[in-house]
Parts: sequence; C-alpha cells; structure tokens
Amino acid sequence: MKLTARRQARELALQVLFQTEFAPQISYQTFLEVFEQSLDPEVISYADLLVTGVQAQKSAIDSKIQASSAHWKVERMATIDRNILRIAVYEMRFASEPIKENIAINEAVEIAKKYGTSDSGSFVNGLLDQVGKAH
Repeated sequence: MKLTARRQARELALQVLFQTEFAPQISYQTFLEVFEQSLDPEVISYADLLVTGVQAQKSAIDSKIQASSAHWKVERMATIDRNILRIAVYEMRFASEPIKENIAINEAVEIAKKYGTSDSGSFVNGLLDQVGKAH
C-alpha cells in the first residue's frame, strides 16, 4: 500500500473515531460506508482495521497514553488529539504488524498539524515520544 493510501486511511480512521465519540449509537461501519464510493478499497480496508483495532484495545491504548502524559488526563485531551494518539499507539504497539515508531510519530504529527490546533503537532510529538521511550 502506498504511503498516501495509508495516510488517507489514518485520516479516515480519525474522522470515524471522532464521529463515534459524538454519536456512539451509530456504528462505525455506517460512517465508513459514506466514503466507500469515493476512496480506494485498500484505504477503506486499512481504516477499518485501524478503527476496529483502536476500539478493541482502547483501554490498553489509553493506559499507555496516560502513563506518558504527566499533565493531561486522556479524557481531557482535545478529541482530535486523543484519537490521533490512539491510532498511532495502536500502530506502534498493538497492530498485528506494528509500524516503526518514527513513522507512526511522523504520520501522527502531520495529521495533527492538518486537523488539530496550532499546538497539536508538538503535543502529539512529545507524548508519542514518551510512549516510545516507555517501551
């Protein structure tokens, strides 16, 4: 899968995870179906893998994030930042084929710069660096 397809999948997974926090009564598949016609099947497939993985490992992922965050409770983090962190920690620590930390961190930072606040990139970078060091 090309890097751009993976990035698209991560961005789609972020959007789906974000939506499911605000509308948990709607299945995540419903959100993915909205994009099926406009995105490559491999993008949808990897986004699906990310969303199901994050949801299945959510408490373990949040524990790793919390252990690396001295000043912020996970539930108090911005919704975008929290879900970017969850995707990256899943890919680094819980995926069946984990990706290298530097790649996961770089991808998360780039997505945070695009979707988060002006501080999101550095926040995500610092926190994921701590998760990496805690391994």
